[in-house]
Amino acid sequence: MSFERIREKLNILADAAKYDVSCSSSGSTRTNKSKGLGNSTGMGICHSYTEDGRCISLLKILLTNHCIFDCAYCVTRKSNDIKRAAFKIQEVVDLTINFYRRNYIEGLFLSSGIFKNPDYTMERLVSVAKKLRLEENFNGYIHLKSIPGASDELMYEAGLYADRLSVNIEIPTISGLRLLAPDKKHEDFTKPMRKVRDEIRRYKAEKKVIRSTPTFAPAGQSTQMIIGATGESDKDIMYSATHYYSTYRMKRVYYSGYVPVAEDSRLPGIGSQVPMLRENRLYQTDWLLRFYGFDVREILNDHYPNLDVEVDPKLSWALRNLHHFPVDVNQADKRMLARVPGIGMQSVDRILKARRFRKLNWEHLKKIGVALNRARYFLVCDSRHWHQKDLEPATLKGLILQNSQGKFRKNYSTQLQLFD
Repeated sequence: MSFERIREKLNILADAAKYDVSCSSSGSTRTNKSKGLGNSTGMGICHSYTEDGRCISLLKILLTNHCIFDCAYCVTRKSNDIKRAAFKIQEVVDLTINFYRRNYIEGLFLSSGIFKNPDYTMERLVSVAKKLRLEENFNGYIHLKSIPGASDELMYEAGLYADRLSVNIEIPTISGLRLLAPDKKHEDFTKPMRKVRDEIRRYKAEKKVIRSTPTFAPAGQSTQMIIGATGESDKDIMYSATHYYSTYRMKRVYYSGYVPVAEDSRLPGIGSQVPMLRENRLYQTDWLLRFYGFDVREILNDHYPNLDVEVDPKLSWALRNLHHFPVDVNQADKRMLARVPGIGMQSVDRILKARRFRKLNWEHLKKIGVALNRARYFLVCDSRHWHQKDLEPATLKGLILQNSQGKFRKNYSTQLQLFD
């Protein structure tokens, strides 16, 4: 195979992989052994940020963009008139090793269209990971995109060689999937998820007894939803995400705004791309559920089915629940401090440590890192002044937005002065 043909395949199949955003490596601890190549400890992928703040990259490609399915939202669907290509197993292995040795990448994210059938495709994905591990002694990060409908046996083998596995649920609701991908069944997505969850549990239990037990998918599993292709509300999306977190122990659920790829009466028009702000609000809500102790029903319910685009979800909740405020920063517990707009979890921990030595005032909170342009309306501390003064939610929201815009203009003006 000529170099030009390999490069052409890479251009086609790397471009086709850009629609998959579920690529985070957090949680993997696969270390280098037997003087092998690479080490996935503490690393992220595909220009993602690790826990220690480093930004690192990944070879992110499809094995092929051929597909037997005709999902309306997918650029690689069989009815789409695009240039097709497919890598051989050894070509992906060689690309990964060569790119790694040139310090271009620190891992592999491999997905694929489905050709012939799910098991045939999944077997080829597993073969790539197996060759990298056993023949090339590659200890870098590997993320395999599991194929819906693949057998339990192949999912089990995939978990032995990959750091993370993921099955994209694609559409948040069963009705939406039935509309846009009538050839697919919801069970084809959940079956591999269930297998991976059960094997992770089994291997962890065995490792407590036998320390030499190998790891199984040490970075867990994730999934991705396409947002805005059907008419789901933010409530529908986040209730679905909560289900996958609790039922299948997902490490992450990713929310990808629908990108119009073709004219189809079932889809939004070509010019109606989902705003980035909606994705951002969903991720903020996801963060509140996972790290701040919120229940999804507190943020989204029948009365509030969609997120406020003007303010973040925590501030929106606080404005609807002013009876919980003001919070005394020197007395409140961790759970309530985490619910104050403008206070992140790092600041919560700093407050809890600092107040053991003295009572905190506004100046202390500013040094700790609390965003006082929001938090001051919901807090009392060792200072007489309290800003809320029984304001109505709409008035308070307007004040906070005005302060935020003023802060933005001030920062922007400062940046401009640097170039004068």
